[in-house]
Amino acid sequence: MIEDMADEIKLLVLDVDGVMTNGCIILTDRGEEIKCFHVRDGLGLKLLMNAGIEVAIITGRSSKVVMKRAEEIGITEVHQGVSDKAALLSSLMRRKGVEKKQTCAMGDDLPDLPMFRVAGMAVAVADAAFEVREAAVVVTKNRGGMGAVREVCEMILKAQGKWEQALSSRRGEQNRSLQG
Repeated sequence: MIEDMADEIKLLVLDVDGVMTNGCIILTDRGEEIKCFHVRDGLGLKLLMNAGIEVAIITGRSSKVVMKRAEEIGITEVHQGVSDKAALLSSLMRRKGVEKKQTCAMGDDLPDLPMFRVAGMAVAVADAAFEVREAAVVVTKNRGGMGAVREVCEMILKAQGKWEQALSSRRGEQNRSLQG
């Protein structure tokens, strides 16, 4: 059943704090924000996008660090400071021409629950709030910021029969960089 749902996904929507990061926000004495992102999550997102699946970020907070990370990965749909995540997700789905069953939303806390109702596949990270885990159709084995995003990327790619192709294209890139 979960594989059937993942097979339909064309859009993965992510919260940031607690999903792409471990949820900790470090502030320097100069007021700069520091977040910790897992490198394997970033590669998983690149593999997913290379396979033709769109990725978007919808987060309630605003941070320059999030924009920097999104740029590094190649995510262009970045929506920060969002108070109504469900309305934004609905608008994004209409604009992209993506149906409910083709949308996966990934979250960790109560503000993400409205997105779960809009998306066809709701995913909670392992350390999400109880209510979020209960509302999800999938709960990852990994915690937020600790490979949970990569886990979902692999699940989608494998369900769609694109995992081996993603690995092959990655190996080809590595071989080209060694030769060049």
